[in-house]
Amino acid sequence: MASSSSDALSSDHHTDRKGFYGGDLTPLQKHAAFFDRNKDGLIYPWETFQGFRAIGAGIPLSTIASIFINFFLSGKTRPGKFSLLFPIDVKNIKKGKHGSDSGVYDTEGRFVPAHFEEIFHKHAHTNPNGLTSKELSEMLKSFRVPKDYAGRLGAWTEWKALYLLCSDKDGFLHKDTIRGVYDGSLFEKLEKERASAHKKA
Repeated sequence: MASSSSDALSSDHHTDRKGFYGGDLTPLQKHAAFFDRNKDGLIYPWETFQGFRAIGAGIPLSTIASIFINFFLSGKTRPGKFSLLFPIDVKNIKKGKHGSDSGVYDTEGRFVPAHFEEIFHKHAHTNPNGLTSKELSEMLKSFRVPKDYAGRLGAWTEWKALYLLCSDKDGFLHKDTIRGVYDGSLFEKLEKERASAHKKA
């Protein structure tokens, strides 16, 4: 029902995106596209909620994420437009990059390997291929830009949610997992694993 509603509600708000997902997407677009559940180029709050639920997040986290993410990214990715439905435009997701981040995505949403490796060179003190909760907090502090409170909050929310969902039983958030977030593959993997677990149950 939500998907069909979004089709009707979004018809006046976006340009023709025919073939958008058939072309080459940047890693950042791939990252965002998972949450575009009906693949119309726009992500509505209920789709963000559905996406978080699909990767195993509980209802409280999914609800908070859908409100927070869509509220802050809708205006940035749809400059000059406003909708009380707060859709996010996947095509323009690079405009939603916030400050105080890792720099692993460049300004065009492309993956920067050197910045990715730098995370672990600087902060993975216990295990070279993973981060503990303490090391993650250290990393987030190193990203901070003075007076960039919105960027700090965005970075903290993203990384803490990832740690909550994907850290292992020993408390490590693994390098391969983090890379999967950046290249857009992790979310699909988690959704398939969760669906498979439900079938077995």
